[in-house]
Amino acid sequence: MGHPVERGSGATAGSVLPPGQRLQRGWPVTHYGPVPRFRPERWEFRVFGATADGDKRTWNHEEFTALPYTTVVADLHCVTKFSMTGAEWGGVPAAAVLDLAPPAPDVTHVMVWAEYGFSSNLRLADFASDRAIFATHKDGELLTAEHGFPVRLVVPHLYAWKGPKWVRGVEYMTADRRGFWEERGYHNVGDPWKEQRYSYQEQPGDGPEL
Repeated sequence: MGHPVERGSGATAGSVLPPGQRLQRGWPVTHYGPVPRFRPERWEFRVFGATADGDKRTWNHEEFTALPYTTVVADLHCVTKFSMTGAEWGGVPAAAVLDLAPPAPDVTHVMVWAEYGFSSNLRLADFASDRAIFATHKDGELLTAEHGFPVRLVVPHLYAWKGPKWVRGVEYMTADRRGFWEERGYHNVGDPWKEQRYSYQEQPGDGPEL
């Protein structure tokens, strides 16, 4: 589910990090709640809400892993102030999901849903970024359960809580709605380069009222 963790150009140790961040060696495990048990026979990924045709789209695990695969080299910036740089994420591009299950013309935001009802909202433009990816692999290896197996969303230009672990689906929305951490005091947008960590920093237009 991803505790509130990501600009991603594949930075190295000498790269400039977002303000307030420190370079992390290794990959700490950060999340809220227990690690879910993966049951492949019950697992499905669904797209629902304001779809272009009004229907929802679902894939079982075998079907989802057969979708177009790509890799993105990107950093991960956690709101808890560590940054992991230069990771290679492999998986299904968010743009591919948008192509296969198009949103209605008036969709402005998405809610990404994960296990236990965890959620994170994103502007459609952020979700549609060509670097946003439903990652199944990191550095050529399958994700571990603690890091989000079978699927976690990575949106490199936002803090990593905007990319939940253990993703199960995407809801298309015609108006913004706060997700789990956004309802609990985290910034509705979450740009690490603007250090948008907390809701008290929000400007008019950054999100719905708490």
